Amino acid sequence: MRAVVQREAGGPEVLRLAEIDRPDPGATEILVRVHAAGVNPHDCKTRARGYSSYNDDRPPFVLGFDVAGVVAAVGSGVTLFRPGDEVFGMPRFPRHAGGYAEYVTGPARHFAAKPESLDHPRAAALPLAGLTAWQALVDTAHLRDGQRVLIHAAAGGVGHLAVQIAKARGAHVIGTARAAKHEFLARLGADELIDYTTDDFERRVHDVDVVLDTLGGDVAHRSMKVLRPGGTLVTIIPPDQGGTADLLRDTGHRTHWMLVEPDRAGLTELAALVEEGRLRVHVDAVFPLAEAEAAHRQVEGGRTTGKVVLAVSG
Repeated sequence: MRAVVQREAGGPEVLRLAEIDRPDPGATEILVRVHAAGVNPHDCKTRARGYSSYNDDRPPFVLGFDVAGVVAAVGSGVTLFRPGDEVFGMPRFPRHAGGYAEYVTGPARHFAAKPESLDHPRAAALPLAGLTAWQALVDTAHLRDGQRVLIHAAAGGVGHLAVQIAKARGAHVIGTARAAKHEFLARLGADELIDYTTDDFERRVHDVDVVLDTLGGDVAHRSMKVLRPGGTLVTIIPPDQGGTADLLRDTGHRTHWMLVEPDRAGLTELAALVEEGRLRVHVDAVFPLAEAEAAHRQVEGGRTTGKVVLAVSG
């Protein structure tokens, strides 16, 4: 099968198209013919370092955490799916799913049925970013109707989904983003928008129940100033990378670092929001598998609205 293989650490140019053996599904696993694969900032960091922060994999490997495609075969014991079913998911995270390839295998329960209203590129853009937003806001912060939530980098892959999930939970949503992206976010339901290039959000925002920090560092520290007493900050930036270790010891607020997990139940909740018309997945660009290098360059440019996706097959 064709796959984009990384054999050394470095820039996007180290991503090379190659022929490798197709995997076989083990017990309780499925084999998925990949139609599209999401490209995430974590992919770029892993490529540059030559390893992930969360596992011991070293090159050569195939990047890619989230995929959408069609079940090609099932391993023994699988009852959820059969060949021909359309699925999406982020199998094995934080290990590599190997999504930049024509086929992947993974535990059947790391996948869910693809929403019928989504094409494969948008379905592939949803698992990692969508589950991150869902697990941060719903499972960790327990966001409720009427609460005020501040979402940083609201137009990004995680952010634009978090805005919609928060609105679906009945929250008042405040987002930070460049002014050029405010109209986009307003259409998604954001109630207040702050241009972080011209305004200090902590001067504009107060009495927030929940902050979703996708940036770390100074932004995370400043965010503590806007929380109400007993409010919750959830950061998705590892403490050793984002300078937030001291925040996690704060006793006046609830502070959490969260690493997303494969979650069939969460994927099913996201799919339901999609089918109800309350969650739209925005794909900024779709690149052919052979142009993974260009896809990484776009993601690293830091101006992507929503997600970047690789079209693999189909």
